[in-house]
Amino acid sequence: MTQADRYETMDRDDLEQVQVERLQATVNRACQNVAFYRESFERRAIDIEKIKSLADLAELPFTTKEDLRLSYPYGMFAVPLKDIVRIHSTSGTTGKPVVVGYTANDIAVWASLVARVLRAADLSEHDLVQIAFNYNLSSAGLGFHYGAEKLGASVVPSSGESVGRQVTIMRDYKTTALVGTPGYALHISGYLRENRIHPDELRLRAGLFGAESWSEAMRAEIEDGLHLKAYDNYGLTELMGPGVAFECSERKGLHVSEDHFIMEVIDRNTLKPLKAGEEGELVFTTITKQGFPLIRYRTGDISSILDSPCPCGRTHRRMGRVSGRIDDMIIVDGVNIFPSQIEDALLKVEGIAPHYRIILDREEGVDSIEVQTEVSEDFPYLDELGKVASLRTRLQNSIDETLGIHTRVTFVERKTIERSQGSKLRRVVDKRPK
Repeated sequence: MTQADRYETMDRDDLEQVQVERLQATVNRACQNVAFYRESFERRAIDIEKIKSLADLAELPFTTKEDLRLSYPYGMFAVPLKDIVRIHSTSGTTGKPVVVGYTANDIAVWASLVARVLRAADLSEHDLVQIAFNYNLSSAGLGFHYGAEKLGASVVPSSGESVGRQVTIMRDYKTTALVGTPGYALHISGYLRENRIHPDELRLRAGLFGAESWSEAMRAEIEDGLHLKAYDNYGLTELMGPGVAFECSERKGLHVSEDHFIMEVIDRNTLKPLKAGEEGELVFTTITKQGFPLIRYRTGDISSILDSPCPCGRTHRRMGRVSGRIDDMIIVDGVNIFPSQIEDALLKVEGIAPHYRIILDREEGVDSIEVQTEVSEDFPYLDELGKVASLRTRLQNSIDETLGIHTRVTFVERKTIERSQGSKLRRVVDKRPK
């Protein structure tokens, strides 16, 4: 197995004791220093001194993204602003951004947890890590940068470079690990193919991809195009950034850093905790954050708890790969759809490029869904209408079977659908009247 620290392999009873002690300290700090938590607990007559076990966590109220937005910008900080050494924020694309503050200790903990992510992917001080995430108010780029330096690896902060320049850097600098979004990894893969650059001309052996939901089919596409081993990881700016959960070399779920985060999965309707294996909304409580502690934060991400032991030897529980976000969920004629489902169906059909756009509209009172995509570069029959029509039918059947509703598939000209430039893509255009 890859090297793991003592907390990652700690006996479950000992780990739970660590979690309880850190939870008690966090709740006390939040009540003393954050008006939102103090008032929320007072309204519910919650006696925080009675928190003696992890089971008591279920008695505490949830924190939502709307709560954080209402506290904009600094209302949720648990320390004076003079003790905050770094500020990140969410994009604010669906509302007012959430502003997150970090103390010097928070930054140190964050770096150590991201180093844990990299070690789990078999990286070490001998690797050269190319970080293609944008370096800005979002947390991914700088989070991985500090983590890679903590590991002792050499870091290439290639944020903002064109895809061609990224490939030149990989080839000339002999990059061994690529960090970015899965969509951007596909973009790089496509560039190699279009420019007849064989992936073996590069030295890549590992890719750590996140910030977007991605399927096993997309993992296979990336690995085939870049000749590397692709790892998933999970983090939210609200919680810390990257470093919350990660895949080890077994890639059988994402290990949650339970010495720093308590994970729950709840039913989105009843808000009751679900059992291991049942899919619902991820909820996290931070238990070491100083600047911005969160108690029972509803992430909006859909996943499940995996309780079985991992062959790697780590004892921390794992979560399943995120299948979608509630914010990304599309409702078409009463059916709940995630873009990742369409992506999965698209990648099952040979001859289709891994790029797509979803157009929602309403015609005579009935919702419609159109999937726009491109034929892959190596599809040889573009001049044969019958072959193209057959390809469209196969794709439409694949999507319809996956979603359980009828869609319309449209092929558009190659390279007209937006490619990832290192940040999240917005794949859905909703033309329906509000």
